[in-house]
Amino acid sequence: MGNQRTSGLTKRGGIWHVDKKFRGTRLCESTGTGDLRQAQEYLAKRMSEIREATLYGHRAVRTFRCAATKYLQEYAHKRSIMDDAMHLKQLDPFIGDLEMQQVHMGSLETFIAQRRKDGVKTKTINIALGVVRRILNLSATEWMDQRGLTWLERAAKIKLFPLIDARRPYPLSDDEQALLFQRLPDHLARMALFKVNTGLREQEVCQLRWEYEVPVPELGTSVFIIPAEHVKNGEERLVVLNRVARSVIESQRGVHPVYVFVHRRAKASSPTPVQRMNNTAWKAARERAADDWQQRHGVDAPLGFRRVRVHDLKHSFGRRLRAAGVSFEDRQDLLGHRSGRITTHYSQAELTSLIDAAEKVCSTESRKTHASTWLRRRTG
Repeated sequence: MGNQRTSGLTKRGGIWHVDKKFRGTRLCESTGTGDLRQAQEYLAKRMSEIREATLYGHRAVRTFRCAATKYLQEYAHKRSIMDDAMHLKQLDPFIGDLEMQQVHMGSLETFIAQRRKDGVKTKTINIALGVVRRILNLSATEWMDQRGLTWLERAAKIKLFPLIDARRPYPLSDDEQALLFQRLPDHLARMALFKVNTGLREQEVCQLRWEYEVPVPELGTSVFIIPAEHVKNGEERLVVLNRVARSVIESQRGVHPVYVFVHRRAKASSPTPVQRMNNTAWKAARERAADDWQQRHGVDAPLGFRRVRVHDLKHSFGRRLRAAGVSFEDRQDLLGHRSGRITTHYSQAELTSLIDAAEKVCSTESRKTHASTWLRRRTG
């Protein structure tokens, strides 16, 4: 009748994979073969290792993929877990099948070399190495089997690289901002205008909800308070609005019942939330804006402008605050930096001071004309 498939084996992409719980240990790994008999022998060997570990106190042999799966399950609440999952997916072809004790800087060399060949910056490589280091440390200190043995006797030292190729921030000049914003699609132009006048991070803008808005009738305005779980530093984020930011908010009011910023797609029945600003439309717009700059000035556009990032809008806000003489403490609060102060509990006088500080970076008369044009696009 032929070979019967052993319980716990599943064939994916021509390769047999193990997904089985045995004596309290979860096996989730590739057998590395498309031959059923070899896969069964592999599984039998792994089960034997677990049995011996249970009987004689030896550590069960686990792959890095198994540990990575446990990490993603246990830390699903982590704000950056999707980023961690992306890095682990990129790491998996290189170290996923390795046993935990085989994961070290030597076994990571091929991954590092490939990422450098792909043109990935050192900071991004370090983030991936940091996730590996975290998983190894958890395996050596916190994760234990039924016999009280840690998954790993000792974690290998994972070293991060010096940041010698980090891209420098590129705050926009007034002219560069005008050229870029005019080339952006309407929904991105409004988000960018709001971002450069509030200093919010990309996802804070994309995920901004109307329920976060708090009226301040004494000052005839409102603020937004973003919950800590949606802020990178884990603290509630106070967002004060200067006159440009308020005009953007008013232009969006009533467009969507939940999200402040949405995109009305051609074939969609209703507007949908914007998942990210750094998309193909942003990249195309910055190229066209750089070409416009080059035609206007007769020389090549600055490389930083041609490759301007969404995050550079936050740097632009911070640079303009400093240039306007705003104090370091107020700049920290307006940029949402961790400061040790309870930044969402302000007196009326303190709020007035922060709003006045934010007003100092509002558009000049020439740029107010551009802002008005962008905001009229939606209703015109």
